[in-house]
Amino acid sequence: MKIKFILGSLMIFFLVSSCKEKTSEDNSRFLVETPFEYQVDQFADIKILRYQVPGFDALSLEQKKLVYYLTQAGLAGRDIIWDQNYRHNLVIRRALENVYATFMGDKLTEDWKAFEIYLKRVWFSNGIHHHYSNDKLDPGFSPEYLTALLEETNTSLTGEPFDVIFNDKDTKKVNKKKGVDNVAASAVNFYDPSLTDAEVESYYATAYKGPEGRPIEAGLNTKLTRKNGKIVEEVYKSGGLYGSAIDEIIKWLEMALDVAENEKQGKTLQLLIDYYKTGDLDTWDNYAIAWVNSNEGDIDWINGFIEVYNDPKGYKGSYESIIQIKDFEMSKQMAVLSENAQWFENNAPLIEAHKKKNVVGVSYSTINVAGEAGDASPSTPIGVNLPNNNWIRQDHGSKSVSLGNIVDSYNNAGGTDRLKEFANDEDEIALEEKYGKITDKLHTALHEVVGHASGQLNEGVGQPKETLKNYASTMEEGRADLVGLYYLMDPKLQELGLTENSEELGKAAYDGYIRNGMVTQLIRINLGDDIEEDHMVNRQWVSAWAFEKGKADNVIEKVVRDGKTYYNINDYQKLRELFGQLLRETQRIKSEGDFKAAQDLVEGYGVKVDQALHAEVLERNSQFKSAPYSGFVNPELVPEMNDAGEIVDVKLVQPETFQAQMLSYSKDYSFLK
Repeated sequence: MKIKFILGSLMIFFLVSSCKEKTSEDNSRFLVETPFEYQVDQFADIKILRYQVPGFDALSLEQKKLVYYLTQAGLAGRDIIWDQNYRHNLVIRRALENVYATFMGDKLTEDWKAFEIYLKRVWFSNGIHHHYSNDKLDPGFSPEYLTALLEETNTSLTGEPFDVIFNDKDTKKVNKKKGVDNVAASAVNFYDPSLTDAEVESYYATAYKGPEGRPIEAGLNTKLTRKNGKIVEEVYKSGGLYGSAIDEIIKWLEMALDVAENEKQGKTLQLLIDYYKTGDLDTWDNYAIAWVNSNEGDIDWINGFIEVYNDPKGYKGSYESIIQIKDFEMSKQMAVLSENAQWFENNAPLIEAHKKKNVVGVSYSTINVAGEAGDASPSTPIGVNLPNNNWIRQDHGSKSVSLGNIVDSYNNAGGTDRLKEFANDEDEIALEEKYGKITDKLHTALHEVVGHASGQLNEGVGQPKETLKNYASTMEEGRADLVGLYYLMDPKLQELGLTENSEELGKAAYDGYIRNGMVTQLIRINLGDDIEEDHMVNRQWVSAWAFEKGKADNVIEKVVRDGKTYYNINDYQKLRELFGQLLRETQRIKSEGDFKAAQDLVEGYGVKVDQALHAEVLERNSQFKSAPYSGFVNPELVPEMNDAGEIVDVKLVQPETFQAQMLSYSKDYSFLK
């Protein structure tokens, strides 16, 4: 499970760098900058940033090799996420890239500029659907112009892959809306286009679920397709679906195995290799158990088919990779959260039967990312809690990580203009400026460490993807948010030394969450659209529910001043009580598998948008030039070799441009036909 955006993330906006880029004549892809330049590019609704990797230079040679090999393994699977996202993505990307690299005509026309922006958006989204809204991207140029480019560059793109760029087919990558066939209405390539929601549910109703009491994540690493009239699973594995890319992943993982930091880490890597070779989900569970208990080294990783947000049914895992170097000082400061996980569980406002009696092995680390790939790049999470399998989390614990250098990049590239526009008063602005950064870090930590580890299912209740179905992901993210919100104003945080003033910290957190959930996140969607992305939906249903339930006591007041709408919190303690009540209900829904209650909560509060408010927010936001979405280029790890072909050092070099990195990735890491 991952948290994609910082609490109040729409209050963290980024300044365009005024420093001039310096290029090297013999290697124009790379940039050396002093001081560090965070922003690389901005186009459409997207900003591209860089991140630094503190601690990398202090690693031993063997550790640098391990980071390098793991990063290469992650990138080797890059094409997989493209194909998972949509069946025509790879064909389209390769054609567009060939045009971009070989076109020698006029590049000053509006059509060419639109083509270049479209390609950058496709790169950013790992396909032709928006990375957040899931809507198909508007190319901004005509079919005739693309045809002329293809002809001039001798590039082939015909039939459905060409047509779908411009027509009204496959308009949604993921469609979880109520009242539609969620499988048939989703273009994501986890299911044969002919399959329906009912057929998928029927298939998994009788599929192998794993040993009694230890269910596997059925369907996690497969595509469901129809062959000779029969529904079958194609397994992602060596020799199976995506086998050529997986073999390359295995090659690099085996090299990483040779430089593992310790025996436990080595055994964990071997299980991951075995899983990729066999595609066996029992092996995946054994790997997850070994991984969650492997904590001794300085280097860690996330690699596999993991998060199910992109599957309307919640079965299929998207490929991702995150390579991590521990930030020991920050991890030490935050370790008190995991050390006190049982206290948080015992004191949560949950029904007693829904509390865990023994919160097992919740480890927390702040890490510095050394490389990302797949569904984690270019758009990255800021926090992750894994594994996702509930019985493993309950019996063996989980790992929670905060991506420290990613958060630092957001903060160091930020400004406050939008905060001043959308905050209700100077007190609200002052609290955000004083506590915003620590609030973001603490909410991420509480969300991941305490939130996702909290609560338990009633005996005999199925997994949330089976009971809550298309609402499972947004309900889980909202539940974890509510745990964090409830405790952000708790004196316990001050007692643990995490803040000098828990009351003011909580006020800043509540201001930011309500401001974001009710107002500022609306800049991310087009006027007239519903909210559909799981995290955005959960932020709205949490905020809107609290606003409505607190009306009698005027807990949150809607203020209209000079034609502008604000939300002002009048009673923070009562708001905390409301968050506690909603947390109790949300956990009950999960524990009991109450689909109807989940549907009523999400559809009643989380999806629909006040169109007049939305139009106002977009108008107020139009004065700002900073894009609402941000993502990252990765630093490139460059091995230095001796005459014998042995690695003697690994250097970290920042890329100069987004497009240069994307083209180099396509050249060096395309292993699917």
